[in-house]
Amino acid sequence: MAYSATMKQAIGAVRAQLASAGFGMADSRFAHHGVHRADPHAPLLLVACSGGRDSLALAAVTHTVASAWGMRCGAAIVDHGMQPGSALVAQRAAAQCERLGLAPVLVRTVHVRVGGEGAEAAARDARYEALAAAARETDTAAVLLGHTRDDQAEGVLIGLIRTGGVDAVAGMPAQQTVHGVRFVRPLLTVSRAQTTAICTDLGIEWWDDPTNGDAFAPDEPLPADYPLRSRVRHTLLPFLNEFAGRDMTERLAQGARVARRDLEWLDACTDRVFTECVQLEPGGDPCEARIDATRLASQPQALRFRVIARVLTICAPGSGAAHVDAVEALVSQWHGQGPVQLPSKHTANRKKHVIRVCEDVTHANRRHSRQD
Repeated sequence: MAYSATMKQAIGAVRAQLASAGFGMADSRFAHHGVHRADPHAPLLLVACSGGRDSLALAAVTHTVASAWGMRCGAAIVDHGMQPGSALVAQRAAAQCERLGLAPVLVRTVHVRVGGEGAEAAARDARYEALAAAARETDTAAVLLGHTRDDQAEGVLIGLIRTGGVDAVAGMPAQQTVHGVRFVRPLLTVSRAQTTAICTDLGIEWWDDPTNGDAFAPDEPLPADYPLRSRVRHTLLPFLNEFAGRDMTERLAQGARVARRDLEWLDACTDRVFTECVQLEPGGDPCEARIDATRLASQPQALRFRVIARVLTICAPGSGAAHVDAVEALVSQWHGQGPVQLPSKHTANRKKHVIRVCEDVTHANRRHSRQD
């Protein structure tokens, strides 16, 4: 079969990312051109498919690569149940994946519990849990996600709006482990226009999420009650493109790749310093940590803040930048100040060279008195 230039580029992107993740041709007999039947116990790649153009294009491309390499390729569809007709959308996506030749094809329905971070974040958490469970059930080698270059650019802008910092600029990693399962994003160098072209060339009909706001005219801003990602896609990015006179999607995605490389080095340094300076109480419930303030003070400021942020993420969920700043002051500006109050009923208190992050004694005494 002759592939279009767009399809060839996408195949190359998937091949490159899978090779980076440690996958390759099963054995020499798959070096011959043509469609090959994978061995029953060959590694399984599971494509997360929503029925949208990006994930369906990824399903088609990954099946092509897997067939050439002697790997198995399946799909997992998650029905969030948050829109009318979502079950039909999921079943249609499953049928499309089966027609493309993917197997197994799994459909999982989840219950989304909306919390303080909003419906979009809650749906994402439920989706990753369901995908990880499906991967463990099928002994999947990796779950592939259809995030494109456009998604990367949008994610960078959202990160800058919500949090900022190098983590936001770095965007989504090409590979990460979630719930003990490897997730891979092979299409971060492929545009949404290209995934659209792939589906069109292959005669694949896709589903568009109505919350994307495609029904609105390009020059009509989306209402504020639409998801932030949709408003960034529909309104902000086109404005930036016009303002800059260039494709800012590509520019932001390129910047994310460079920032991600630097962030990975910074994370490796943080791992080392965390091991040297932090002691987590084994089996502690609630969590307790001891920070060697003298040793941590000798580290660069960037590493001090990242180590403290990691401690607070583990022991005092919900901590923000102000909490990290206050605990860092116990390290670099120590003059006998009192404890720092943290979320989850925790405090950070320095005595001599040790900062102890633990449950506040007042809260603990109240809890114990109630139990008595």
